[in-house]
Amino acid sequence: MWAAAPLLLLLLLLVLLLPRLRRRGAAGLEPAGRAVLITGCDSGFGHLLALRLHRLGFTVFAGCLCPGGDGARRLQREAAAGAGRLRVLRLDVTRARDVMAAKELVLSHLPERGFWGLVNNAGISTFGETGWLSMEKYEKFADVNLLGSIRTTLAFLPLLRKYKGRIVFMSSIIAYFSLGNGIYSMTKAAVERFCDALRLEMKKFGVRVCIIQPGNYARSTKIQPPVSAEEIWNELSEEEKAVYNKEYVQERANFFNRILSEGSANGSEVVDAMVDALTSPAPKARYMVAKLKEKALVFVCALFPTAVMDCVLSYALSK
Repeated sequence: MWAAAPLLLLLLLLVLLLPRLRRRGAAGLEPAGRAVLITGCDSGFGHLLALRLHRLGFTVFAGCLCPGGDGARRLQREAAAGAGRLRVLRLDVTRARDVMAAKELVLSHLPERGFWGLVNNAGISTFGETGWLSMEKYEKFADVNLLGSIRTTLAFLPLLRKYKGRIVFMSSIIAYFSLGNGIYSMTKAAVERFCDALRLEMKKFGVRVCIIQPGNYARSTKIQPPVSAEEIWNELSEEEKAVYNKEYVQERANFFNRILSEGSANGSEVVDAMVDALTSPAPKARYMVAKLKEKALVFVCALFPTAVMDCVLSYALSK
């Protein structure tokens, strides 16, 4: 067994180095004439990515929940200077009708090199312990964060297979652990497993599937507004109010708001990873864009026994 260790180490090094060698040797992607659809472009990473890809020369279909909102209007102003290469469209990923209308629009305005990429970026977040959230809220989050990504992916798979394109999913390091937002963590963990299956299945068609795993970028995306302890308390059932008190809810809200305030405001770091996933000749399966301490926490949660993970997270929650 030990005699084979050097060979195994050599194979591991080759696996790690081969993608880098392919990146250096392969020709760069030509964006012109390639179409990309992005969901969730009203704000945050989706908005920034739509503008970046437009400037690079891609034909961009920017899906917005509110096509008449401020974010969509900013994108439309940008599109006016790009010869129609950036189109804003209404896209609620929970509505099959919207997804099929988006596909029809893409097909009717497909550039010469075809459909290159789908970026499943749309998502929502909230705070609350498990018993504080209604079943309706769980269903909504699953529909937007998980089923919405699946819905758009299934609709565009035929085009992606035809043009050997890319699928990019927005996940989070929260897929590995939860600190007061288990509902968001649950959906992101499910997205990761869906991607793992899809990535292997799409290899035979030449379609690459990539996952983006940002750390805390709450200040950049505004995906999670500050938490109001009063609103949380007012929404609790009488059974939950009998178990918790207002002081505890206020402590949890303060803890979560402190995390939000510490988030990075530099969303371009995550957009850089998304662009690489779409343009690199050898894209990574996962792009973790996070601070060192966040990566260390993921490492503990992924590789150490659950008892160790629980101790670390319990200590973090107690501070």
